[in-house]
Amino acid sequence: MAAFPTPHIAAAPEDFAKTVLMPGDPLRSKFIAENFLTDAKLINNVRGVQGYTGTYDGHRVSVMASGMGIPSIGIYSYELYNFFGVENIIRIGSTGSINMDVKVRDLVFAMGASTNSDYARQFELPGTFAPIADYSLLKTAISKAEELNARYHVGNILSSDTFYDAQEDANDRWIKMGVLCIEMETAGLYMNAAKAGKKALGMFTVSDHILTGEALSAEERQNSFTQMMEVALKTAAELDK
Repeated sequence: MAAFPTPHIAAAPEDFAKTVLMPGDPLRSKFIAENFLTDAKLINNVRGVQGYTGTYDGHRVSVMASGMGIPSIGIYSYELYNFFGVENIIRIGSTGSINMDVKVRDLVFAMGASTNSDYARQFELPGTFAPIADYSLLKTAISKAEELNARYHVGNILSSDTFYDAQEDANDRWIKMGVLCIEMETAGLYMNAAKAGKKALGMFTVSDHILTGEALSAEERQNSFTQMMEVALKTAAELDK
């Protein structure tokens, strides 16, 4: 266990629950803490990346933002897994659909996370690593989504380093490979979990449809993804039993 606090997390290991929900947006972290957790305590606010620990349905849960992109979630997930004793990280975020069957406000569970990032290079593997979710987390989350009668999809997603891609036909190539949607963090999270021997899952609410142009507002993204939040919290509570 390395020294703490770190340059990015001003807390101690005992401040965190074993399971951390990780939205990208610090305001979404605050929203979850204030609206879903009991006795939530602010445990980190370095660089405005808010982290809280409280209870949900009697079970201890933490929620902390990751910021945007694989480099950012790479730092926070690495430190949580390796320095703070966290066992499970559930990324909860927004995503853009590139599949006509995946509609705005649907849930997506990332069974696999393709990427155009070079993040895996650091591991010096003699081949191409395939970042995947932990099956036990995925199975539990799907069961909770079904309990809530949520409309959901499970499959391969793309964690992209480029929000504005210079290759205008890049999405067409991923569509042909059956990728469901695009976000910017999960592949890095899955790689860090694999290296640390820990568990990770990415789940998303579709905030916009890249093919049709339909989109939610920033305020709707922050506050209206309550079904995804409930699925994640119920999954975290199950892990604490």
